[in-house]
Amino acid sequence: MKYFFLLIFMSSIGFLFYKGLKIDPSIVPSNLIDQETPDFQLKKIGNYPLFKPNDLKKKEIKIVNFFATWCGPCKIEHPQLMELSNSFKIYGIAKKDNTKDITKWLNNYGNPFNKVGLDINGTSSIEWGVYGLPETFIINKDNKILYKHIGPIMENDLEKINKILK
Repeated sequence: MKYFFLLIFMSSIGFLFYKGLKIDPSIVPSNLIDQETPDFQLKKIGNYPLFKPNDLKKKEIKIVNFFATWCGPCKIEHPQLMELSNSFKIYGIAKKDNTKDITKWLNNYGNPFNKVGLDINGTSSIEWGVYGLPETFIINKDNKILYKHIGPIMENDLEKINKILK
């Protein structure tokens, strides 16, 4: 009888482990999905147009990307952002960075952002529920968050993201 309970227990653990392996780590539930975008206030970066909350009110689908120049995975996803920027408006929020490094980075690697701003102390990032970098949000025409992608957007993520954007 005790082996029966042990078998049931081990089977349950195995099942939960199996289910956990199927979870996509880039998709994490967010309380902001289907909610309007949070308010935020950013600092201007050099001569780049400043990203403001009003920019999200436009009746179009848009992308908001949180990044930093000191973030390795942000550099990895940059070519994919450049590709997405050919078809969609992308707004950038640099988290806990400085204007000199951001300007240099965008000049060297290209600027995928229609507008960009600096979240110096990370307050706006917290409002959006961003704790790691990079994180990317897809916003619908009604200014509601459709999707949150955690981690770098890789080449194989583009098909999934393009489907959401259309």
